[in-house]
Amino acid sequence: MKSPSPDDELSPTEQPFVAHLIELRDRLLWALYGVGAVFGMLCLYPGPSGLYDVLAHPLVAALPQGSKMIAVGVVSPFLIPIKVTALAALMAALPWVLYQTWGFVAPGLYKHEKRLVLPLVVTSTLLFYAGVAFCYFFVFGQAFPAIQAMAPQSVAVSPDIEAYLDFVITMFLAFGVAFEVPVAVIILARLGLVTIEQLRSFRRYFWVAAAAVAGMVTPPDAVSMVSLLVPMGMLYEVGILAAGFFIKHTQKPTSWL
Repeated sequence: MKSPSPDDELSPTEQPFVAHLIELRDRLLWALYGVGAVFGMLCLYPGPSGLYDVLAHPLVAALPQGSKMIAVGVVSPFLIPIKVTALAALMAALPWVLYQTWGFVAPGLYKHEKRLVLPLVVTSTLLFYAGVAFCYFFVFGQAFPAIQAMAPQSVAVSPDIEAYLDFVITMFLAFGVAFEVPVAVIILARLGLVTIEQLRSFRRYFWVAAAAVAGMVTPPDAVSMVSLLVPMGMLYEVGILAAGFFIKHTQKPTSWL
């Protein structure tokens, strides 16, 4: 009878279902503890108000001199900074949360599957961070002045802090997910849903689809749209190059003892 190659063996022995539930509970608790610890530290320094000031800086810097943001809701000055702190804590603790997720999932994977999944998890996390950073440091700095320049002189610009938070979350998610294009391309190619040749032939269609997405999720100015469209196109090309490498190095072993 054939035996599987040592390179394709599962790491541990099979565990009872209840043991898996207990481990899942423990992993979830440790993940929550990590997010809670980061949340507590951020509340101490720089504090919820300080974090919101950092988040709002690109917009405030583009407002007319003397203008400030406003809070329409009664509890918005308290609640919105707390939400920002919770969001920042989740993003800062994301590597810890993913570590706990990997610790639960990894024992059930073959070694060749680990060689595929672990790099994708790490890469997708870094790309999401890169997308958020690109949006905050570059896109906001270019888009907000352009939007303010188009405002009529008769309009007093005083954005609501809650509306701004909703806008920022939407933009962060849009750019964070858009920067995951290489990971999506690699997964599609690795699963055999598309070939490398097909991905190359789909370039023109991808650019059209990317332009439509950029037009829907970004503010109505050319700077924001191009700032999302160009990175998506470049990352699509990176994904095509990386897909061939991953397919080659993450195949299931074919040797048997």
